[in-house]
Amino acid sequence: MSRTETEAPQLLAAAGVSAESNDSAGDQQARNRRKYRLIRLASILVVLGVWELVGRQIDPLFMSYPSAVARAAVTLTANGELPSALASSLLTLALGFFIAAILGVVAGLLIGRYKTVEVATDWLVNALYATPLVAVVPLVILWFGLGFSAKLFVVVLLAIFPVLINTASGVRNVAPSLIDVGAGFAASEWQIFTKIILPASLPYTMTGLRLGVGRAIIGMVVAEFFTAITGLGALVIKYGNQFDTASMLVPVLVLMLLGVGLTAGLRRAEAKIAPWKEEEHN
Repeated sequence: MSRTETEAPQLLAAAGVSAESNDSAGDQQARNRRKYRLIRLASILVVLGVWELVGRQIDPLFMSYPSAVARAAVTLTANGELPSALASSLLTLALGFFIAAILGVVAGLLIGRYKTVEVATDWLVNALYATPLVAVVPLVILWFGLGFSAKLFVVVLLAIFPVLINTASGVRNVAPSLIDVGAGFAASEWQIFTKIILPASLPYTMTGLRLGVGRAIIGMVVAEFFTAITGLGALVIKYGNQFDTASMLVPVLVLMLLGVGLTAGLRRAEAKIAPWKEEEHN
């Protein structure tokens, strides 16, 4: 019997063991995911239960509880206030975050790639990023008034810097050897950007987008606090002034759910766009 014939059963047996190991690891990951979902659900139920019990013992002027907030949410939805405010806020958030994402990615790529651009703009980026938003909003209102443009500007101003800074960091962390290989094969600057720099810096950009969407929501609410005309922030101001705590908490909880949902959506998008990063974490 030849050596190949002798080794063939051993190779097949090893392949079977490897396949069984992969199946076992996959089953274990599925069990872990189910366990984590149950733990998260139990944690949410515990928090809501404690909130319900404690909230009922406190003066409604100072604190509400989940069942009262749920009734207020039904009322606000039925009279159209909540859907109208949510639609206004979502329009500002979506457009502002889209503009911030485009500008932040482009600026981050340029700053991270070209040292002259970084030297010329780093002082401005650092200064604007460190400036408190509350100090800028009155000036923005003076420029744009109390309408949609002012809210849009504030959202863009707050959301752009996490995207820009993380994208620039991603470009700087691209392995120089990869760029040298591209240059060695006579790749153009555009090809180096699209084939090497963009894929390598994509996980950093997605992290910046996740951070940026949270800051965009903050900017939207702060702008609506100052303008107090439309949106979820205006609802918070309105029912806060009326000392209706349950109704005031409805838009607050909607904002929380909005932030959690958008962040989770961006995580899923990152897993689809950059699956190799997800594999590294696993």
